[in-house]
Amino acid sequence: MALINHRAREIHFKIVYYGPGLGGKTTNLRILHDRLPPERRGRLLSVATDHERTLFFDFLPIELGSVNGLVTRFHLYTVPGQVYYRLSRRAVLQGVDGIVFVADSHPAREQANRESLADLEQHLTSLGLDERRQRALPRIFQYNKRDLPLALPISRLSAVLNLSGAPEFEAVAREGRGVTETLRAACKAVLSRLAAEPAAAPSPPPRAAQPAGAGPGATPHA
Repeated sequence: MALINHRAREIHFKIVYYGPGLGGKTTNLRILHDRLPPERRGRLLSVATDHERTLFFDFLPIELGSVNGLVTRFHLYTVPGQVYYRLSRRAVLQGVDGIVFVADSHPAREQANRESLADLEQHLTSLGLDERRQRALPRIFQYNKRDLPLALPISRLSAVLNLSGAPEFEAVAREGRGVTETLRAACKAVLSRLAAEPAAAPSPPPRAAQPAGAGPGATPHA
């Protein structure tokens, strides 16, 4: 759920990078943060777990322009992929405007990809998104680790994971390949959905639902 900060004249969107543990979500965010000009990005913040970190930062995509006179600001989050961080993943998904699913191309991780996608759909349902709203939620699929000698074929990954025919990208995140393209597509998909679905009357959201950096004066944009 996008948030409008009337004082700053900004509209805030939340994009969550989802996928199996050690699939490349954290690498994506680190590469993106390094590539963005310092004046257009926020601090890269980290919440450490035993095996993986939840990262998040916000940035201003100047090239995407404004929405009804409001500057767009995107907040990017990763989720911890290990099974035992299930509740943490659900918390991060609250108020999400778009999903980037980062799949691991290693053959041994095929089942982990499927389980992570099923986990995502269960969380979205538990957060109150019915089937129609889940279909409307922008999704981008990134097939990471394409440099592996035995990487799963794209056709197989797509047939198993991307049943809705969402935009998809090949990537080698540790080299930065496909990372920017994935984010650009996610941002455009979120803005396209906003244009297609008129806003509901704004009402103040619970403070806990605001993404980091949204600040005071924010109201939701459905």
